[in-house]
Amino acid sequence: MYRKLTSAEIAQMEAQGCSAHEWADVEVAQEFDARFVKNTHFSGHNRLGVFRREIELPGGLSVHSGVYNATLHNVEVGDDAHLYNIHNYIANYRIGRNTCIENVNAILVDGRTMFGNGVRVPVMNEGGGREIPIFNELSASLAYILTLYRHRPQMIHQLERMIDAYAEAQAAEIGTIGDNVRILNCGSIKNVKIGDCAELTGVSRLKNGTINSNEAAPVRLGSGVKCVDFIIASGVEIGDSTLVEKCFVGQGCIFDKHYSAGESLFFSNCQGMHGEACAIFAGPYTVTHHKSTLLIAGMFSFMNAGSGSNQSNHMYKLGPIHQGVAERGSKTTSDSYLLWPSRIGAFSLVMGRHTHHADTSDLPFSYLIENNSESYLVPGANLRTVGTIRDAQKWPKRDNRKDPNKLDQINFNLLSPYTVQKMWKGREVLDELVALGGENTEVYGYQNCKIRNSSLKHGRELYTIGIQKFLGNSLISRLEKNEWHTVEEMRAVLRPDSEKGLGVWVDLAGLIAPRGEVSVLMDDIESGKLSLENIQERLVEMHANYYSYEWSWALEHLEQVWGCSVDEVTVEQIKRTVTVWKEAVVGLDKMVYNDARKEFDLNSKTGFGADGDRKTAEADFEEVRGSFESNSFVKAVLEHIEKKTLLGDSILEKLGQL
Repeated sequence: MYRKLTSAEIAQMEAQGCSAHEWADVEVAQEFDARFVKNTHFSGHNRLGVFRREIELPGGLSVHSGVYNATLHNVEVGDDAHLYNIHNYIANYRIGRNTCIENVNAILVDGRTMFGNGVRVPVMNEGGGREIPIFNELSASLAYILTLYRHRPQMIHQLERMIDAYAEAQAAEIGTIGDNVRILNCGSIKNVKIGDCAELTGVSRLKNGTINSNEAAPVRLGSGVKCVDFIIASGVEIGDSTLVEKCFVGQGCIFDKHYSAGESLFFSNCQGMHGEACAIFAGPYTVTHHKSTLLIAGMFSFMNAGSGSNQSNHMYKLGPIHQGVAERGSKTTSDSYLLWPSRIGAFSLVMGRHTHHADTSDLPFSYLIENNSESYLVPGANLRTVGTIRDAQKWPKRDNRKDPNKLDQINFNLLSPYTVQKMWKGREVLDELVALGGENTEVYGYQNCKIRNSSLKHGRELYTIGIQKFLGNSLISRLEKNEWHTVEEMRAVLRPDSEKGLGVWVDLAGLIAPRGEVSVLMDDIESGKLSLENIQERLVEMHANYYSYEWSWALEHLEQVWGCSVDEVTVEQIKRTVTVWKEAVVGLDKMVYNDARKEFDLNSKTGFGADGDRKTAEADFEEVRGSFESNSFVKAVLEHIEKKTLLGDSILEKLGQL
């Protein structure tokens, strides 16, 4: 409840340097104490809470809540807030409880604004055609559909209509600054909505955006940061003169060290430092830490961009209209280059300069290497590398999202129907190359790339091992998690929960799902049956049902291997599948083990042991890096071999009792 100021309170405030256009337009809480409002000018309608408590600033300094040295126009100040040294003014804001604002230039809402909601971001194609309207609840999967399914214009129209309605619902002429916010030593903040517990320190400029901070996942913006036309999700950290314009920044992202991001979408746990992004779709875990690294006009996810990596999105003809895709898990080495349009297969490594528009999407886990200006492809090589396994293990551990409401549904699995279907297709592609070119051909041509004969043969073997590992994983998981004691009970356990999951799978920027289920979702969007909230619920449901869908897909392919249905499969066929799985798992682990050993060979010890001999170098190396046998990753690989061997043996023993 608020009341008018008493004449005594007005007199006291005037004696303390305060003034107002109309004191009658200033209302205060019932227990308001005028002692804590000094040197403040009021215009428009203002409300002041009670100021009872001390607020502790960084460094241990305590100040009493209240309003000091400020000009307020149409402002509501919450209980125990602290406003000090507002150099220009604060206009048209509701300020929450326990919020501290010190040494800022201006904070204002100027006219009706949607606080960044509805801003169109021309992602992937700077020439337009894929503009995405950003809003507070945008998820990576929904953005993927909006970006890439332009061949369904009616569905896109329905989504844009719903998002525009959401943005319109956010529109206001009054902004909000939440509870327990800290805004210290900042410049201009205009048309920005700020959530609870946000920390803004030394921010240069914010204009037209929303900071979706909350108690569970505060947002922190630091020195020199400039953001224009933006949505920032919970748990984000942006510092050190980073520039953000026309961007959605997803949960748990970190931008720092003068990073520059324009006209781009970033989703959960992306990191950007030093470099630049322009018109990119950065799915979860897109990471770039280096100067001179440019990501432009592309779609990425689970990606690590090496120093000096860049791409070109035009060929000096019709301008910057080309685009590229690096599927999940791709990496670029230092000074790599890709001329768009190109498409890089999942979990592939790009080395050197590539100007021939490669499409390696059907050959995942590959190396794409430049050799004398030609692009050479080494299929499957990344399946056996220690780096790929380490990446898959580290992503879940590096999830910065603290918000219980997670917008993005993220599947971390290295092997899934999405990647295994590509390996299955990859084997067919390699077989077709041999059939067309002959077994003795030295170099095969494929999608503007070259594949050496030895690389082709080894790649096919690796794909086979990867497929055997995945199918065996799915089979053993099904057998391990259910009770069965007879052949009929075993077959019953292996029957799928439903037919959902059959056919082609897609990666919706982190969410791995059957294309059939995604198509049903898009049909329902197109028909107008769903709200934005319903769409998010369906995406969450798809993610939750992943393993049920996965088994339907895996069983269909196991039946191809067995040559019969699950109702006819024999114990001997199951035993053979488990045995093959065990050999595949152990075989791949041994390849990874041997790849890890390279990190401890003589070449790796170059530069160690200053001013000494080889023995000194080895001692220095071991002190710094440890020994091969004691390395935690190496020990984990050996433990994995032992664990999977025991698991396979236990399943085989149980099968032997039937």
